[in-house]
Amino acid sequence: MRDIFDAELHQLGEDLAAMSGRVEQAITNAGIALLTADLALAESVIADDLAIDAIERDLDERCVLLLAQQQPVATDLRIVVSALRMSASLERMGDLARHIAQVARGRYPRHAVPQALSGTFAEMHDAAVRVARRTTTLLNSREIQLAESIEQDDDLLDELHEDTFAALLGGSWAGTTQETVDVTLLGRYYERFGDHGVSVARRVTYLVTGVGRPELDRTAG
Repeated sequence: MRDIFDAELHQLGEDLAAMSGRVEQAITNAGIALLTADLALAESVIADDLAIDAIERDLDERCVLLLAQQQPVATDLRIVVSALRMSASLERMGDLARHIAQVARGRYPRHAVPQALSGTFAEMHDAAVRVARRTTTLLNSREIQLAESIEQDDDLLDELHEDTFAALLGGSWAGTTQETVDVTLLGRYYERFGDHGVSVARRVTYLVTGVGRPELDRTAG
């Protein structure tokens, strides 16, 4: 019975990593679609989000069954509960990538990001892709030193998010109302994407080291 339970826990880990890989592809393609006004790529991100949602539902159902049937305690309980939390964070990251793609699609054939902020959003795209890529690697390898890099990129996303506000509130902003709304939303989507990546990284670190406790309030929204 223990061997079966251990195999189920191992499979949860593999499926979380696979889900993260899909999120990594989603944020990569969403950013490219945004920066290049690629309609087909934006639509593919939107459609593929259904697969991420399906993985989350399957993971959550299996976690609930494990809790009900195995009644795990101590480390095993932390693993199952953490899997539930991480799947929710990854699903939200997929949603945020979809939101970015939807903005890109909604402004096609124009670019959603004004030229004055294209450099800022290119940097946000690069940082978000690094967060996603390192999250996938962390889930696969448990190389907890990656967690610090994820937090550093999240800090960069926070700074770039603040840069978008500075641009919008500066006296030189000449964007339309729609551009103002788009920039505000896009900056928020990228900023939240980083926060969810940090949440996953902290949970993995806690599982591996047993040190510290992951923050739960970062992932609201």
